[in-house]
Amino acid sequence: MLTQNISFKNFLIHKKKLVVKKNLNLILNEETQVISSLSKSYKDSFNKKNIKHFNKKLDYRIIGMGGSTLGAQAIYDFLKKKIKKKFIFVDNLNTSKNKQTKKNLNNLIISKSGNTTETIVNANILIKKKDRNLFITEKKKSYLSLLAQKLKAEVVDHNNYIGGRYSVLSEVGMLPAELMGLNYKKFRQLNNLVNNKFFMKSLVSNVESTIHFLKTKKFNSIVINYDEQSTNLFNWYQQLVAESLGKEKKGLLPIISIMPKDNHSVMQLYLDGFKNNFFTFFYSHENNSSKINNDLVLPEQKFLKNKNINQIMFAQKKATEIVFKKKNIPFRSFEIKKRDEKTLGELFCFFILETILIGKALKINPFDQPAVELIKKETKKILV
Repeated sequence: MLTQNISFKNFLIHKKKLVVKKNLNLILNEETQVISSLSKSYKDSFNKKNIKHFNKKLDYRIIGMGGSTLGAQAIYDFLKKKIKKKFIFVDNLNTSKNKQTKKNLNNLIISKSGNTTETIVNANILIKKKDRNLFITEKKKSYLSLLAQKLKAEVVDHNNYIGGRYSVLSEVGMLPAELMGLNYKKFRQLNNLVNNKFFMKSLVSNVESTIHFLKTKKFNSIVINYDEQSTNLFNWYQQLVAESLGKEKKGLLPIISIMPKDNHSVMQLYLDGFKNNFFTFFYSHENNSSKINNDLVLPEQKFLKNKNINQIMFAQKKATEIVFKKKNIPFRSFEIKKRDEKTLGELFCFFILETILIGKALKINPFDQPAVELIKKETKKILV
């Protein structure tokens, strides 16, 4: 067990490197704002007064790009059964969600810089006079800070030292969690995890295995996801890994496969194609999935009798793992026992620490994204 709520099996291939454990201790002792946001000691820049002006009868709309919305979307989908309010996420251009609606909404507009082009465009198009608005952006002059002044809207300070993809347990993810009616303080699990020997040992050995894969030319980190409610968790993970580690001609390519659908498309390639992949299986145990109608079960399919969807998917997952093992394809496996704030917080902590440690081992800065900034500059030149 990785934790009380997460069952975990690590990669069978393991090359021990003392430097990883040393780096983990250094990271935890540095007390950076990113690490601080994972723990109970983090000081939020928002309070209940900031959200008091929102109309509880209205739906919520979160406008942002990348890390400004992906964490909140992951929370919303993973814990949807606990959330009674409706949230709309506008995280791209030219979608059905960035068209005007007749309904008034509570808008939460998020951008660290306050100058993200897509966020500016969507806010410009979507905000109506009678909407209620709240902004999360850095405490400096920017387009969004000036727009907030014009709209006489509240502004919550975005932590200057936490980039979007690492911001899920800061104001950027926790203010939306508060609006969703969740106990956002339960997400911050680092204080408990540092005392969990199995968690820390698994984290270190997991990173050691990943470094070994990279040295043996395995660059594709493929998630085999059997949990629909975790789709946006892995969209968040995809940005975290790709943007943090993809630089200086190094990195991992995170690929998300939705199961069991992808058994009928890319699985043949995973099993018998090129061997530069390693895999993460992800599954959540559910108690209330739909049951098979026994009256329609034919003799040829009697193995389906009295089964539910969860049992069938779990059997498919186990069968796939058996085949992977026979073919010596490296994989690790997460199984979720309980779906709550604590569990999701533990997953956020694991993936964030793992990414930073891999960055340190590759001797790259996991906190910047210089190449993406070039596209932003060129876009502005074309539009001027």
